[in-house]
Amino acid sequence: MAVQNNPHTTLITPAAPVATNTHGGRAKCLQRLVRLDMPVPRTVALSFETVQGIADGHVPDMARILEQFDPTALLCVRPSSEDPDWGGPGAVLNVGMNDARYVDISDTMGADAAAALYLRFVQTYALHVARLDPDVFDDVMDDGQQGLSETLHAYEAETDESFPQDPGEQLAAVLKSMARAWDGTTARLLRQAKGAPADAGLGLVVQEMIPGLGRGECGSGVMQLVNSTTGQPQITGRYLSQSQGRDALGAGTGALYLARDERGPSLEEVAPEAYAELQQHAELMRRKLREEMQVEFVIENGHAHILDGVRVTRSSRAAVQIAVRLAEDGIIPAQEALMRVDPHALNELLHRQVHPDASRDVLTTGIAASPGAATGQIVFTAAEAQASASRGEPCILVRRETSPEDVRGMHAAAAVLTEKGGMTSHAAVIGRGLGLPCIVGASGLRFVTKKRQLMTQDGRVFKTGDLLTIDGTSGQVLAGQPEMLEAALDDSFRTLMGWAEAECDIGIRANADTPADAQMAQNFNVQGIGLCRTEHMFFEPGRLTVMREMIFAQTPKGRAAVMERLLPIQRKDFVQLFRIMGGKPVCIRLFDPPLHEFLPTNRTGQRELAEALDIPVSDVERRVAAMSEYNPMLGLRGVRLGVTVPEIYDMQARAIFEATLEASEKGEPVVPEVMIPLVSACREVELVKTRIDAVAASVAAEQGRDFDYRLGVMVETPRACLRADEIAPHCAFLSFGTNDLTQMTYGLSRDDAGRFMSAYVNQGVFTEDPFHVLDTDGVGELLQLGVQRGRESQPGITLSVCGEHGGNPESIAFCRAAGFDYVSCSPFRVPVARLAAAQLAISHQVGVGP
Repeated sequence: MAVQNNPHTTLITPAAPVATNTHGGRAKCLQRLVRLDMPVPRTVALSFETVQGIADGHVPDMARILEQFDPTALLCVRPSSEDPDWGGPGAVLNVGMNDARYVDISDTMGADAAAALYLRFVQTYALHVARLDPDVFDDVMDDGQQGLSETLHAYEAETDESFPQDPGEQLAAVLKSMARAWDGTTARLLRQAKGAPADAGLGLVVQEMIPGLGRGECGSGVMQLVNSTTGQPQITGRYLSQSQGRDALGAGTGALYLARDERGPSLEEVAPEAYAELQQHAELMRRKLREEMQVEFVIENGHAHILDGVRVTRSSRAAVQIAVRLAEDGIIPAQEALMRVDPHALNELLHRQVHPDASRDVLTTGIAASPGAATGQIVFTAAEAQASASRGEPCILVRRETSPEDVRGMHAAAAVLTEKGGMTSHAAVIGRGLGLPCIVGASGLRFVTKKRQLMTQDGRVFKTGDLLTIDGTSGQVLAGQPEMLEAALDDSFRTLMGWAEAECDIGIRANADTPADAQMAQNFNVQGIGLCRTEHMFFEPGRLTVMREMIFAQTPKGRAAVMERLLPIQRKDFVQLFRIMGGKPVCIRLFDPPLHEFLPTNRTGQRELAEALDIPVSDVERRVAAMSEYNPMLGLRGVRLGVTVPEIYDMQARAIFEATLEASEKGEPVVPEVMIPLVSACREVELVKTRIDAVAASVAAEQGRDFDYRLGVMVETPRACLRADEIAPHCAFLSFGTNDLTQMTYGLSRDDAGRFMSAYVNQGVFTEDPFHVLDTDGVGELLQLGVQRGRESQPGITLSVCGEHGGNPESIAFCRAAGFDYVSCSPFRVPVARLAAAQLAISHQVGVGP
């Protein structure tokens, strides 16, 4: 009774004082199984406090623990941490085995079974308690009685003492060993890497052994009701006759299948009654524990015992399947199903992945910039990528870094690999928008672009046509073609997303630059387009030449004449966007990049341009040189172009408004949102707004029809955040571009920071890459000031985040708490953002979140 009433060393009964946060998950699960009247062997649980005391040298009364068990019983000690994923020391079986028990068991179960039990315990004790080297037993060749004798002699020779015979002494030594192992430096670092707090406690459970060896059908195994990779209902697991613990899962053991299987014999055939019992127990555990569980069991003479139940390990796609099916079966509510899926894990469902069991020949690891995996032949130019696509051959586009001119090649490629860049570099942003696997900053490879070669650090050379696999989820560049898992946008995924959408209390839009992007976004049922980067529309072959003509025009009139030729093309793009989105809001960012990006940088390209424009090559060279800037990302771009070269914005505004009227004729009324980029002064907004309003009035007069539109600003400079109170009165919305805002706040190049960012994070300079996870301190303070000052001067203004942080779950928490109306992200990040937002809303409802 003393043990039963002791909260620190307690017999597990239905009413025992056992809790996950004091005794660990295994102890609590065993209590739940006891409450379900399952055949669980007698078990004593030791609390975190008790185990810590054991590590410090304060061992509890072993006699009190042992008196809870039959004097003839052998015991097993297992770890019980608060979260099973945190691990713990390995289980020790057959505690209490000694010379006397060997004689008794030989009489009842046979000498071979007795020898196997004793041998296993001696070897485990020697390695994990006495800390002997494994090679002490290298000369022991026999597994039977002779092997046992040799093992005991080897133990005695190495330790200069006989193997301990007292069960209390054995148990105390095992408990001390496991308690101290938990406090070891390696164990502590491993569990902290899995998210465990530094002071995480360990509980231990002491359980009566059901040997799994002996006469009749005896053995051990594991069973679960779902496939861990797919999440589909399927009885899986293994059973091994004459075995203990999890031996059945060992390779080459000759274990049986559980259910009847044409590949080999099964437990269902060998012991049908035990199989039926186990299936019933597993189904009861699923219903009552509200989770898919793996059952660890042992069979004794045809009768099943339940040793443990642990949460089924699962892939990301299985996690979605399991959560949705539990909710659809009425076992958990839909809100809980949403909370059980990690938003980050959805990336694995949205894209092909390297199969978790596939062998990997890793060449290097770069920055995992866009998730998914693809295999293809290496190509080194956008033109080669397009040619490869026309032949139906998947390819990997390899570049030192990509530019807008490479977008055509990226559309054609199966994946992209760059030597330079970070999470918000050109390749990363476009890759995520296209749903294209992408690795940037792969500095572990040598890019010999003149020879069209990649060289690895171990001397291997890969050239055009060789096969590579890009794993954009892990950042690994792999040689060859490993086995893949296809994307899994199935009914369960759609169901989960429907539940998430119903819970969200912050809007989710998509960044979409083309009609194809918009259709992808619509497939994810977004609430609109939060950022359409119009410059990407100009890089199609026919348009690029016209754009270059505009750059070479000498007068405003000449530029306007060239823009007239782009007007119908751009208008057609916008009509398609508006029609695809079916009346949902579409926010169009006016032209942003510096014009030099549209000009060729090499001699060949300049010669081709001179031929296309029918001008001397020297004129092209002079113009390219004249437009070069020391720091073009802080130079003549964004609103500065709108002020100094207004013909571009005039054409775009007209295209938007004419498309608005055309798309509204046969569909839902369109109210476009026109966004001015890179603003830093109120006067910039006033100048551009005046011209855009004039274009709107002109279009309305010409067409004889009125229309509505909303004008806003992309806030991506620190000054715009600080002066939001001056800017907001001229705007219907402020959309914060956190990519450039982070770059300017830190003084970091988002394209080059990838070279040293991992070193900064590893050394604790930054806790995370600020281009990946929003810096809620520095950049966050600017955002909060922008929100506060913008709303004070314009209470009804719409506020949003349209940088890539909009798709990051950790950043969404900040945006929601700061009062933003919506976030916008790449189409393939929309499900991730939606689930994260739903979880935040649910947490807020139950009072555990912001």
